[in-house]
Amino acid sequence: MSQNHLFSSGLELANLVVSSGVLYHSWAAVRDLYSEINQNEQPSLSVRYKISQQPNCTTIAFFTWSACSKDYIIQGGGGEDLVSSSTLKESFPLFEFLCTKTNPKFSINKAALELFASIRDSLPSLKSQIDNSKVLIITGKSLGGSVATLFTLWLLETIDFSITKRPLCITFGSPLIGDNGLQNAILEYPTWNSCFLHVVSDQDPVPRVLISPHNPPATESASQTNVYKPFGTFLLYSEFGCGCFKDSQTILELLMATYSEGPGNQNSNQVLELYKKIVEFLNRKVICGDTTGLLQWTTPPLRAGIIIQLVAIGLMRPQPQGQNNGLDNLITKIEKQEMELVMSKGLGFNPSKTLNEIKINMAFFEWYKKCFKEKGIGYYDSFKNGSSQTDIEVVKFKTILAHYWEGEVNEAEKKPQKEGAPFRTGWLGAGTNFRRMIEPLDIAEYYKKGLKDYINQGRPKHYKQLEQWLKVTEKTASNPSQLKKQNVASSLTEDSCFWAHVEEALISCKLLSSRESSTGEKELSKHNLIEFENYVLSLMKNYAVSPEIFLPQSSFMLWWKEYEEIIRKGIMGASYYSPLTDLMKNRSYQNYATGDLEIP
Repeated sequence: MSQNHLFSSGLELANLVVSSGVLYHSWAAVRDLYSEINQNEQPSLSVRYKISQQPNCTTIAFFTWSACSKDYIIQGGGGEDLVSSSTLKESFPLFEFLCTKTNPKFSINKAALELFASIRDSLPSLKSQIDNSKVLIITGKSLGGSVATLFTLWLLETIDFSITKRPLCITFGSPLIGDNGLQNAILEYPTWNSCFLHVVSDQDPVPRVLISPHNPPATESASQTNVYKPFGTFLLYSEFGCGCFKDSQTILELLMATYSEGPGNQNSNQVLELYKKIVEFLNRKVICGDTTGLLQWTTPPLRAGIIIQLVAIGLMRPQPQGQNNGLDNLITKIEKQEMELVMSKGLGFNPSKTLNEIKINMAFFEWYKKCFKEKGIGYYDSFKNGSSQTDIEVVKFKTILAHYWEGEVNEAEKKPQKEGAPFRTGWLGAGTNFRRMIEPLDIAEYYKKGLKDYINQGRPKHYKQLEQWLKVTEKTASNPSQLKKQNVASSLTEDSCFWAHVEEALISCKLLSSRESSTGEKELSKHNLIEFENYVLSLMKNYAVSPEIFLPQSSFMLWWKEYEEIIRKGIMGASYYSPLTDLMKNRSYQNYATGDLEIP
């Protein structure tokens, strides 16, 4: 399993780096370095760096003055500011390892290379301060980000990663640094490509300065004509939210389409503040908002996934169906590029599918889930009842996802723990999202067959293993955070077996109400129902269950209707009371979706 398989979609990576605090931590490292520089010092093109040792990570931040960046980058213009690998071989051989038989040459931006070369003598000292037992974060802003990228590339070749964790390089407003040769060299090693996350604001011109021509002919696009090519993952954001993208052509198209020109001649402090405001904003906001209003049932899943991402980065806004700000051409172009990417690697149940391709299927389920929420019935019950003609598509995409993750889990189990541990947490974010979204549909199929005890008798191995790995890495909070309460309306239920518990509770209600049940069966059913009450209450206390369970036509509300009648008849005992039944009777659960329900 390669580290290219870290995340099931760009949106998940966006959520992960924001919710984990890694994004803010990286920005803060750049800010701290800037604050230490003499404010009276004249802006120059010298590189400053700082190493910070935290309990769980080492951070290396690089900084150059933003006021110098834009002009310095474009000096020489077009592709003339690139230094070829043949020239580097003689003057600066540190990147000679990138030349291979299949990719014999590449070029790097001259400005970035000169800045990196200026700290060449410091490289051994920087490397010696890396703690092998800690996560390594390398970061920088503008051209400082370019230096951080080159430093990370140099490390990837010089460090033994059997004893050292792979670094994560996070750049803020960094320009592109190389041509398609450099891009191909890095893409030959998927684990290397997954180490780079480039954060770009819609108001920052520096990341776009080497995308040329800015106004290509109508028959061409920036992605077709540009000398510079991106690699790694790009997190594009605006005041509306953010999304992540990996495909090179898509990134180039969106870098230009999302540019909203900010104040000219921004200094370093203004650029830092620009990223600070958006990073802090993202810490308070759900990254991908509700896009149901932009989608129709006739919208193909791939196109739906693209629209979801464009909304997330603020390029589209929810509005009446059929209106999309004239972005049809861009959506169609990205759709074509994504399909060419998928087709070039083959269709069907291909174990080598990348998570970038699998995200198409996950986007379909997000769309499917939101559409049925609007109808007052969750996607679990819609699929269970077979109420939609789209269920055939659901089965197809569900099967593709299941096949993919079965293979991924099997591969992960073969890896020694020492090798798998450094990257499992990030990779697990994708697996957890898959498990929480898709396992309920497997549960629905299981109980539709009239079977019982899914958890012990029918649960597939890959779900069990993904859940076990999460328990090992996850820290359990004693109380839900305010952010978790605010975002509960768009969250997935954390226990992917929740609906199996609901189905068993429904079975217990039937046994308890049946005249044919034995005394032993009824007593066991009472015990199981009380256990189920406690289970649901604990999930609600921790805001760990989706508010969709309270939709009028959900199986949970069906259970409550039957259970309330059982209590009314006195079957649970005279004057039966419990915290959950009280909460359900007085309809306090209606405050759950807004995060305003307090349970003692």
